[in-house]
Amino acid sequence: MACPLALYSTHASCAESYPARPIRLVVPYFPGGTPDLQGRSLAEQLRVRLGQPIVIDNRPGANGSIGVGIVARAPADGHTLLIAPVGPWVVNAYLYKLPYDLRNDLTPVIHVSSVPAILAVSLNVPVHSVKELIALARQKPGELNYASAGIGGFGHTSGALFCVMTGVNMTHVPHKGAVGVLTDLAGGHVQVSFNVSSSTLPFVKSGKVRALAVTSKTRSEFLPDLPTVAETVPGYENLTWNGIGAPARTPSAVIARLNREIGAILKSPEMTEAARVQAYSLVGGTPAQFAAHLRAEHAKFEKLLKEAGIKRAE
Repeated sequence: MACPLALYSTHASCAESYPARPIRLVVPYFPGGTPDLQGRSLAEQLRVRLGQPIVIDNRPGANGSIGVGIVARAPADGHTLLIAPVGPWVVNAYLYKLPYDLRNDLTPVIHVSSVPAILAVSLNVPVHSVKELIALARQKPGELNYASAGIGGFGHTSGALFCVMTGVNMTHVPHKGAVGVLTDLAGGHVQVSFNVSSSTLPFVKSGKVRALAVTSKTRSEFLPDLPTVAETVPGYENLTWNGIGAPARTPSAVIARLNREIGAILKSPEMTEAARVQAYSLVGGTPAQFAAHLRAEHAKFEKLLKEAGIKRAE
């Protein structure tokens, strides 16, 4: 029989009995995206460390809010976890009428990674730098389309920030996933995208799209020859990230164990190599540090979405 929840946080023996059954790791997107790939990379090592299977459960829809809802409503016993980026963790609070509270119904476990976007253009767009893209967008206000994987997603907020900071007008074209964005970009159906490096790199390396810059504040250690948007647009920075969470009121001893085990996995050679191949940075840290990061992200995106005129869906 499981230990009562009230005793979990005060009795080490209860924490040691965790987990008592397989753990479900909810990914609120389709398979193949960065959260899914990182979740699967973590799952195998976490299985060994915890002695229970880690079942990946892909639950896409509404910019991740469906999957987050499953975790928010799950029993607070550490057997249902979430891995998700900034949209489902933060941005959705300002875009959707959610049946849960993003600030209070999830407990941060660990900040897994930081992932830049690659600003890329279709090969039929006659620009080879951020400066040239801005000039073209000013010449053709509203005529250039930038695609994203959905309203409020990383590609959308990256493009909106770019437009706000440069004063250009590009038209947002939401898609149902990153694969569709890059396929349409390669086919010339849209002109611009801000998509995560792991998804965009194969298209860049195969010569199907043209990379202009990364959205991180400094150049990526994995893409040192690619300039930053900030080198042309001072102060520009937008990163997505992935973090693991649990239902609110999950016992602190369980959160501490998950943080400890996943933190060790993030330092493993396997995760280091996966990060190198997919061009993202591993983060780690304590639950309190992740909570502080979430508070800062809420402040940032509340301001950005208002400035960009991105309104809550009715």
